[in-house]
Amino acid sequence: MSKKSKVLIIGGGAAGLMASIAAQLNGAQAVILERMNRVGKKILATGNGRCNLTNVCLDIKNYHSSNIKFVHGILSRFSVEQTLDFFNQMGIEYKVEDKGKVYPLSEQASSVLDLLRYEIQRLGIQEICEAEVVKIKKDRKKNNNAFTLFLKDGRTITGDRVILATGGKSSPNLGSNGSGYQLVIPFGHKLIEPFPALVQLNLEAWFLKRLKGVKFNGKAAILDKDKFLRTEEGEILFTDYGISGPPILQLSRKYGELLHKKNTRPLISLDLYPDFSKEELKTKILSRFYYHPEKTIEFAFVGMINKRLIPVVLKEAGLNDLNIICKDIKDKEVDNLINLFKDWRIPVKGTQSWMHSQVTAGGISLEDIHPATMESKLLPGLYFAGEVVDVDGDCGGFNLQWAWSSGYIAGESAARTIG
Repeated sequence: MSKKSKVLIIGGGAAGLMASIAAQLNGAQAVILERMNRVGKKILATGNGRCNLTNVCLDIKNYHSSNIKFVHGILSRFSVEQTLDFFNQMGIEYKVEDKGKVYPLSEQASSVLDLLRYEIQRLGIQEICEAEVVKIKKDRKKNNNAFTLFLKDGRTITGDRVILATGGKSSPNLGSNGSGYQLVIPFGHKLIEPFPALVQLNLEAWFLKRLKGVKFNGKAAILDKDKFLRTEEGEILFTDYGISGPPILQLSRKYGELLHKKNTRPLISLDLYPDFSKEELKTKILSRFYYHPEKTIEFAFVGMINKRLIPVVLKEAGLNDLNIICKDIKDKEVDNLINLFKDWRIPVKGTQSWMHSQVTAGGISLEDIHPATMESKLLPGLYFAGEVVDVDGDCGGFNLQWAWSSGYIAGESAARTIG
């Protein structure tokens, strides 16, 4: 019998943990090297601490990459159904919530990490923490122990295959700081410039401090050169720097793309009353004015709009005199208000930092990676998994599914291709 081959996994996040289990199950000796003091820190933060495992409504339209066909192939090779079976066999009971989001029945991300770590220990996978890899070297003259990893503290570790699962640049406090890119660029791998995604937006507006903490259920749309590119609906939150909430996070990826282009000034369009048409809204407003003609324009909207929002939207609509009474409001001013309520356009000047983003857009190009195995075309024996490559998904479990799928395929392939 030949001795087990060693697969070194750089990164102990979702993709790295899955890759280690897949490699071990397929006959290799897996070793996880994690630069933080424990593995899986980012898993604990997913789904607001509940861990949005995956999404049963998975569609390739929920993913972004320069090679979507590549992404579709990997997701098909280790599917949502296989993922759910995998976790169910480990002990995770799950439930499906709105829009296909899957959560553990325990509602605890910690239970997912606990069971992953239990499986790692049960299988005999070696876990080395506080092990920051700074260089990968391959000795092409040897058949065994072909790779040497150099650690920041001076240690070295050798193995037969390497899986890079270091993540992107998002949430560096949880382990991913972009250092993985520099490990493979020397071998010729190209980097598609990363930028934060699933992140809050910075707005260019005078009223932000006044509206900090104001929430409303509405629609938000990306607007570029008078063209609406995408619309999302849900709870939206004003902050002192701009705007947040699930719809904003979903739109932020496209804003990141636009903000990297020249000669563009993207806007966000807000619909404060998505359940009403302009005509219905006009009827409602004129009715309020008719029954209380003596009220000031500002007080007339109490009970209909958040009180802190009223003076801001009135001024944005051109009604600077807040004490004008309802019977003196002109038809044109009513139309301006309705247009603002349904299409309030505010310039977007940027996104929040990497520290606040949930995922990284961009990363190592898929051009030099085999679409069936996640193996490098430039350095045989090197594999990729997770967010380190140019793949990112929408909010709702899609990014974790990419981690599970790419991690499993990389781990399985790394183990099986060793002679």
